[in-house]
Amino acid sequence: MSVLFTFPGQGAQKPGMLHTLLPHPETVRTLDEATAALDRDVLLLDSAAALRSTVAVQLALLVAGVAMARVLAAHGALPAMVAGLSIGAWPAAVVAGVLEFTDAMRLVELRARLMEDAYPAGYGMTAVGGLTRQQLEPLLARVHGPDTPVYLANLNAPRQLVVAGSAPALDAVAALALAHGAHRAERLAVPVPSHCPLLDEQARTLACACDQVARRRPRITYISSSAARALFDGDRIVADLAANMARPVLWADTSRHAWERGARTALEMPSGSVLTRLAQEADFAAGIALCADGNRLDTLVQAARETQ
Repeated sequence: MSVLFTFPGQGAQKPGMLHTLLPHPETVRTLDEATAALDRDVLLLDSAAALRSTVAVQLALLVAGVAMARVLAAHGALPAMVAGLSIGAWPAAVVAGVLEFTDAMRLVELRARLMEDAYPAGYGMTAVGGLTRQQLEPLLARVHGPDTPVYLANLNAPRQLVVAGSAPALDAVAALALAHGAHRAERLAVPVPSHCPLLDEQARTLACACDQVARRRPRITYISSSAARALFDGDRIVADLAANMARPVLWADTSRHAWERGARTALEMPSGSVLTRLAQEADFAAGIALCADGNRLDTLVQAARETQ
């Protein structure tokens, strides 16, 4: 049995998320490193106003994930595996030792800026609950077109899917989904069309920037949520990171792969509890799934130690 650290994606952010990180030397170290990498105070990123920006959101999630993982490690709670949803793949790669944290900060800032500049308004993502992929895809086909692009973006669970595209397309898909039995069709706090071909060009630009940074073989198992399998080569992981903004997220399959590799405790790094709820509804219902938010440090450490 082993421990999996999971890292959430955009939409999990909340105001004050960096200010409410556990007071700990590792938190201070992470915030100081992030501030130095950005050449501005990282604690300015988590206000409600700042989090309207994709750049601030993605950087805040990176910082929060790395800080919490470091705090847990300092108390002997070490993961054998890591996996992250969307932007969460980046702190996962840092914790796995593939990238230096400061390099990840600069690349994530570029990643988010490319996405935000390409789609400053009029696009986003909608969560659809209650329909399977086979039920939702025909509805997408009815809406998708040159002026109304829309794509299946996240397969979080068999009946928890996310679509990405233009605002009119998202509205049309939501109406169709609800009419065909969905119990939920809700716009997410993600103002860009992530995980679909609309970001192919931006992914290629990011890949060129990624070529300039050092990468290493992971020291623990890194599971790609784009491929839903473990990757063991630093070059392949960095290429996967660069491309993931334009590829669907296969989170249900990723969680299953971690379970099949022996993960029995899943600890979700801040912010939020989305991945923990998904784990509790899927394979990890037979294991332990806890989120850092709302749980004491000693509870998280004990859960990890009992599984290691």
